[in-house]
Amino acid sequence: MVTTTPLEARLLELAGSVPDPELPMVTLAELGVVRGVRMLAAGRVEVELTPTYTGCPAIETMAADIETVLHDHGIAEIEVRTVLSPPWSTDAITDEGRRKLAESGISPPRPTGPAHGPVPLALAIRCPHCGSTDTALLSRFSSTACKALRRCETCREPFDHFKEL
Repeated sequence: MVTTTPLEARLLELAGSVPDPELPMVTLAELGVVRGVRMLAAGRVEVELTPTYTGCPAIETMAADIETVLHDHGIAEIEVRTVLSPPWSTDAITDEGRRKLAESGISPPRPTGPAHGPVPLALAIRCPHCGSTDTALLSRFSSTACKALRRCETCREPFDHFKEL
């Protein structure tokens, strides 16, 4: 069992407070991409970061922003390591992150259920503007690869939907 020190917990909180570069309304902690922080030596830290998908163009910006925040809090040497296993899934997004996405007009991903468990019932995608489930897919890709473009058939407003992984 790995024990987290109070300093590591504080550094994890700081690293997690960084806004996502593509979805600045949510933090990296709310997105669920910061996996851990470990003190390697005095003034030397390793941060584990998992991208939302392999090849995510924002991973370098995330790493640089984490380094900046930790440098600003007195850590001299920071190594941000990309961790691909276990892979990130949209179930890692916190309830607060989902709420913030919806408040920003982005339909949050539906829960996918436990790993290797039963396939969850596919629920309709809800419009973040009016709440209707009468929505249509306009494009499988939107402003980023992790979002699809949809339109609400009730209020006729277009919106992004964060795709489930």
